[in-house]
Amino acid sequence: MKRDELSKVREEKLNKLEEKGVEPFSNKFSISCSLSQVNQQFKEFEGKPVKVAGRIMSVREHGKSTFMDIQDKDSKVQVYYKLDTVGQETYEILQLLDIGDHIGVSGEVFKTRTGEITIVAKELLPLTKCLNPLPQKWYGLQDVETRYRQRYLDLVMNGEVKDIFLTRSKIITGMRSFLNKHSFIEVETPMMQPLPGGALAKPFITHHNALDIDLYLRIAPELYLKKLIVGGYEKIYELNRNFRNEGTSTRHNPEFTMLELYWAYADYEDLMEFTEQMFNELVKETKGSNEVIYQSQKISFPEKWERITYAEAFKKYCGIDVEKDSEEQIRKEAKKKGVDADDSFWHILDSLFKKFAIPNFIQPIFVTDFPIELSPLAKEKKGSEGKIVERFQPFIGALELGNAYTELNDPREQEKRFKKQTQMRDKGDEEAHPLDKDFITALEYGMPPTAGLGIGIDRLTMLLTDSKSIRDVILFPLLRPEA
Repeated sequence: MKRDELSKVREEKLNKLEEKGVEPFSNKFSISCSLSQVNQQFKEFEGKPVKVAGRIMSVREHGKSTFMDIQDKDSKVQVYYKLDTVGQETYEILQLLDIGDHIGVSGEVFKTRTGEITIVAKELLPLTKCLNPLPQKWYGLQDVETRYRQRYLDLVMNGEVKDIFLTRSKIITGMRSFLNKHSFIEVETPMMQPLPGGALAKPFITHHNALDIDLYLRIAPELYLKKLIVGGYEKIYELNRNFRNEGTSTRHNPEFTMLELYWAYADYEDLMEFTEQMFNELVKETKGSNEVIYQSQKISFPEKWERITYAEAFKKYCGIDVEKDSEEQIRKEAKKKGVDADDSFWHILDSLFKKFAIPNFIQPIFVTDFPIELSPLAKEKKGSEGKIVERFQPFIGALELGNAYTELNDPREQEKRFKKQTQMRDKGDEEAHPLDKDFITALEYGMPPTAGLGIGIDRLTMLLTDSKSIRDVILFPLLRPEA
């Protein structure tokens, strides 16, 4: 039968249930244990009554006896019932059930001759009628976007997908625990902002009717968090949602999750050590060792990670000396390498770096000391003659996982940098940072020496779940509307 016809049959069964006085969408069912407890603690439950609930995943009838598999959030158990046990009236009601329905079961736990843990049902109660048939061969779907569009079905049919998001939850919980243990406090900052600040990115614009003003969905919480450091906090963090008006890819989603933290009286060297420690602990907690496999490559997490400067990496992997080669030379070389040589100079550098350097960063590594033009909020590195800032990015598995730097706390220099960014905006660079006068005012009241770190939760989850696409680790990724 076609899907529409199958759905029609289910609706007819729904009507028959209601005719028999059965509520097909129940309010509540109190369970005594989960299905995983029944499986993992069988000896404790053997021969004893239990009350469990789950979704019917398969049904096998043998005369007047029926076997079904039910599934809850993380386990499956076989249920067995027969006519002379549940009675004629209940048995007829159960004949109106379908795969996908939710059901409550009261019965005793035992093992079949083949050793399968089973609940012999004394009572069964329909809880929720499933009106659409579940996919029968979910793994065989060729269109992966269908899985993303109907994630609820993906979770029902694919236990591995559910495990990915359980791991994601463990990562976030582990981060909170680590930071709280090190005396950081969690805060919240606005998601709608009058100016899009804290990163170089194109924002989403919305409008507040009551105040008749345009607002921007935040591209980063950075400036608000640093204002809190001015206010007297010394160790703060926010697990935040950010929004950047950019394209989608296997590594980009316009809405994403980040950890951002700020640490007064510290610098980027302190943060590199802190990042090593945090990542290494998270890996051990989620993977049980200091090694992970990502896209068929074994990655080890040493106590001390490798370090390479931005200029060294550019020379080694792009064949360009960014400290000595002229802009004209670099543009010519970019054209030879298939990069748009007519783009803004700093976008050209970024494109070259992403194309030729990042694919080589498989083992944990910090890329340090970036050009000042790429880092308008970072502090200048002493002795660099205004060319380099104290900034690093962690890379693992060819994934850029974060960004950190010693924060610029001189309001005079910050205003100069903002004005330079404003000139870039005037020339059409929509990602350049706007001049934020309120942030300058805050710095004028004095921000202590501070280091800041942002970590991309989505990409970190990709790494620790061996997921190829960012869409695999976001429950509901942004997709183009169906035609």
